[in-house]
Amino acid sequence: MKRDLKALISEMTLEEKAGLCSGKDTWRLKSVERLGIPSVMVSDGPHGLRKQGGATDHLGLNDSIQAICFPAACAAAASFDEALLEKLGDMLGQECRAEDVAVLLGPAMNIKRSPLCGRNFEYFSEDPFLTGKLAAAQIRGIQKHDVGACAKHFAANNQEFRRMTCSSQLDEKTLREIYLRAFEIAVKEAAPWSVMSSYNKINGTYVGESRELLTKTLRGEWGFDGFVVSDWGAVNDRVLAAEAGLDLEMPYYDGSGDKALVDAVRSGRLDEKILDEVVERILKIIFRYCDSVCEKEEFDREKHHAAAVQAAKQCAVLMKNNGVLPLERGKKTAYIGPFAKAPRYQGGGSSHINAYRVKGALDAAQHSNIVYADGFGTGGEALSESKIEEAVQAAKNAQTAVIFAGLPDSYESEGYDRRHMKLPSSQNELIEKIAAVQPNTVVVLHIGSPVEMPWADDVAAILNMYLGGEGVGEAADALLYGDAEPVGRLPESFPERLEDTPCYLDFPGDGEKVVYSEGTYVGYRYYDAKNMNVLFPFGHGLSYTEFELSDMHISSSDPFCVTVTVTNVGARAGTETVQMYVSASDEKCKRLAGFKKIYLNAGESKTVRIDLDDRAFDQFSEKLGRWYCRGGEFTVYAGRSSRDICLNKKIVLEATGVIPLTVDQNTTIAALFEHPATRPAVEKMLAGFRAAIHQGKAERRSEQEAVMLREMALNAPLRALPTFKLVTMQQVHTLIGQMNALLDAHNKKGE
Repeated sequence: MKRDLKALISEMTLEEKAGLCSGKDTWRLKSVERLGIPSVMVSDGPHGLRKQGGATDHLGLNDSIQAICFPAACAAAASFDEALLEKLGDMLGQECRAEDVAVLLGPAMNIKRSPLCGRNFEYFSEDPFLTGKLAAAQIRGIQKHDVGACAKHFAANNQEFRRMTCSSQLDEKTLREIYLRAFEIAVKEAAPWSVMSSYNKINGTYVGESRELLTKTLRGEWGFDGFVVSDWGAVNDRVLAAEAGLDLEMPYYDGSGDKALVDAVRSGRLDEKILDEVVERILKIIFRYCDSVCEKEEFDREKHHAAAVQAAKQCAVLMKNNGVLPLERGKKTAYIGPFAKAPRYQGGGSSHINAYRVKGALDAAQHSNIVYADGFGTGGEALSESKIEEAVQAAKNAQTAVIFAGLPDSYESEGYDRRHMKLPSSQNELIEKIAAVQPNTVVVLHIGSPVEMPWADDVAAILNMYLGGEGVGEAADALLYGDAEPVGRLPESFPERLEDTPCYLDFPGDGEKVVYSEGTYVGYRYYDAKNMNVLFPFGHGLSYTEFELSDMHISSSDPFCVTVTVTNVGARAGTETVQMYVSASDEKCKRLAGFKKIYLNAGESKTVRIDLDDRAFDQFSEKLGRWYCRGGEFTVYAGRSSRDICLNKKIVLEATGVIPLTVDQNTTIAALFEHPATRPAVEKMLAGFRAAIHQGKAERRSEQEAVMLREMALNAPLRALPTFKLVTMQQVHTLIGQMNALLDAHNKKGE
């Protein structure tokens, strides 16, 4: 049904317009019954529907309806699988339709700047490209059912400590390349109906009051056409927020925000046309849902639970395996740890799902020869010495010991950050004791973020299930016994210790601000640039078979097409994830630019094609105010992780922009050498310098002295050249004029 929203708005009173810009309660929008404007509902969350009935809250403290708990984003990202994320989104969209939810508040797309962020389990990755691609896929799946997705939390909201007032301090290059890039991909490729503005400030301005972000960038540059909703309780100044482009304030409080809008219009502080635009964006989404042709759907909970189990299998990462896995069902195995009975499968806070059905790995292993011992408490606390000894003896008397370890609920939740990267000491101590008596020790992890593993070298295998949703126990059983193949890859680096992390000295700031001093060197970019040891690198993951990569080719078409032959050289079928990375010749690290999964039977070979878009080679320039390729030589890498690179090819690209330059006496020769307009003249000048150094009137110098003088000259301002006795100050002034003339001609030619 086509509606004339402007005509509808013209019939609304000022109070009705302002009222539509805030919630009716925690989850519902207001209606205007006399004009046929219905109330619609929004609901958490990113990996399951958390629709609350009765008493409602936004922190997950009260019960919600029973729904399917799919793998949390920390696990889903490990799939490196856009098709899987779209399928999960599809099922979430079905459940929203069945429960009459118009907008699902997810996916959550913030970058994992530090392993300590308490909400990391809700986020995909430390890499913006992987985050953006997977989020876009999930959004497409949700919105197939004419249900809106809400991409959150926009932006640079990377900690829970003082999240409602703290200012993230970072330069525009870092903001664009790391913290906005994922949102840009999702908006441009999937067009979410809504975007949620985050609590925090960026460089002193609340995100919800930033016209630069909400209007100029989000709407103007990226073409976003939905409404912007505040995070719950994030609005600081309702009028400034409306002017910036924040449309909907949630949840409802006492009506003060509505009154502020009315008073601002009447006093002339706020142009009523701006309020009309805000209302129109909200109405557009309300009627997009209510006027859609989709009928209220029913969904099969058993079918969705089975899909959740399958997804958990595809998200698990086999981090280490010395041949102990897969297990044989008939052999005696000791299962140790309460997570074997009741797995930890989700985090705490607003995304907490009232799961349909959860089965532990112990219950799933019905036909196996298993003995069980607790070993430690459900909250990670140590048990009595007799209980610990019971677990050690059970492991010693079995052929294999499987320890189900992980972070307790209290360690990972919305609202606060972790204080360290350690498992509870009782778990670490038990793992070390069992590994000392049982060489075939397997550790199964239930975690939402990296942990330190002081026992990593002592155990035979490590299987990371992350927080895999309600099907995680059944999935663990299938993976341990080889009924399913581990295909997950780490969407984040696992450092050896907290002190190694890029933002260790800055996270989480002083409460007023947090400085992003690491810049774009987040996660694997930092570790690779420093050639630093990590426990497990970004993109890492093992299989029950082996693969080889060969025959890498790159086409020169647009987009760049990279092909690689993948061969399964192992004895059983499996899935490989080919990862493409890119770096310029003088960059200190490479960055993910493409990925693709491929299933191969034993002995089979297939060619994988991965397209690299322009952004794979671009960087953001604050001086240009846009993305550009500086040109020159780039290397494209194909591998299994950021550290396991199998193939590489070099390509040369033309520049798509040049950083503006105006020459004065403090300009360096190096800066002139880097600009294409002045480089030829500088090369000629340097050749003259070399001649003067070696053969001119100046005293002959050694080669070492010549190199030293050349490097000093390159990095010195033009005004310092006379000190090298190569030119006079008058010649310097003449040179400045010549260089600026070359630059002017270059700029005019570009126009």
